[in-house]
Amino acid sequence: MTVSETHRAIEAVWRIEAARLIAGLARLVQDVGLAEELAQDALLIALEKWPETGVPPNPGAWLMSTAKHRAIDQLRRKERFARKQQEIGRDLEQRQHTEIEVDTGPDFGDDLLRLVFTACHPVLSTEARVALALRVLCGLTTKEIARAFLVPEPTIAQRIVRAKKTLARKQIPFEAPSGDELAARLPAVLEVVYLIFNEGYTATSGADWLRTELCDDALRLGRILAGLVPGEPEVHGLVALLEIQASRTAARTGPTGEPVLLLEQDRTRWDQLLIRRGLAALQRAEEIGAPPGPYRLQAAIAACHARARTAAETDWARIVRIYEQLSEVTPSPVVELNRAVAVSMAFGPEPALHLVDQLVAEGSLEGYHLLPSVRGDLLAKLDRPAEARAEFERAAELTANARERELLLKRAENCG
Repeated sequence: MTVSETHRAIEAVWRIEAARLIAGLARLVQDVGLAEELAQDALLIALEKWPETGVPPNPGAWLMSTAKHRAIDQLRRKERFARKQQEIGRDLEQRQHTEIEVDTGPDFGDDLLRLVFTACHPVLSTEARVALALRVLCGLTTKEIARAFLVPEPTIAQRIVRAKKTLARKQIPFEAPSGDELAARLPAVLEVVYLIFNEGYTATSGADWLRTELCDDALRLGRILAGLVPGEPEVHGLVALLEIQASRTAARTGPTGEPVLLLEQDRTRWDQLLIRRGLAALQRAEEIGAPPGPYRLQAAIAACHARARTAAETDWARIVRIYEQLSEVTPSPVVELNRAVAVSMAFGPEPALHLVDQLVAEGSLEGYHLLPSVRGDLLAKLDRPAEARAEFERAAELTANARERELLLKRAENCG
């Protein structure tokens, strides 16, 4: 294996193992920031050694063992960690020869879930909780998180740094809550899972359209939460949304990895098992009887697509009505943009373009590539090719995903 091949292998291993590695270390050292530093140190050592020795049979265990050794060294050197850190160091030393196992079961003691709840502790602002969890759970860069939040990159960087310092200063324990505390933290946790899935479903940057490992992690966390709090309709609503969206994975890319848009997908490739699971979760959410929240409403929209055997059978008028409910529950310019798409399918491009132009004038989605993308699509349908081409080219400039850029430039070219 060449050096470049080894580096690609390390990158793949890191994408898969990073979250569990940080979570396992955080349980041991009781400090999320320190756990991330130790994991990064282990990655650097792997980049130095693996090109010479080869990728080990169990790379995750190798990284964990290396990070543990680094933890012991640091804890011995730094007097400022005092008695508590010395105790952790002794505990780590006793454990370093123990076989490392990756917990993959739906258990409340799961380190990954503990990490989510720790990152979503009430001492942090909601924005900081989500940003920190996305950083330590998914290894997303500050740039990727900033795009997810539609805010400047330095703002996200400051949130993450302050969040780590706050958790350390407040000595927040690495544990999963229960009772009222669990209920208080649950909305932020659901938002974390939702954003993790979204980043996997359509990557904000890079060469790949999908990051399926993030979708898998989000689905796993969602299912765990549904088992822990079965009486919370929004948990089931979120799981329903993720299951149905994930069902389309095989149909969302072509032979060379190019994106395939929803209306052009081969629906025979949709995973019917995931669809059935999603519809069952949506039914559970509805049976609880509480007023629908944002995740349940989005799941209802996804269900409309899942129940349509062909794109032409989609009940777009119903989808418009659900988006109107969603805009009341969670007012958002992104929701309004999605509603405009549904309006175009149900009632034609002219009224939809009016809605989109209102968003353009408002300016809240400036820099969001899907705004000119949707506008370009509507202009193309209205036989205004020159304007449509300009919008698609603008959208291509704004996106950081290579696959999406190729798709948008192709659509611009097709406008003549």
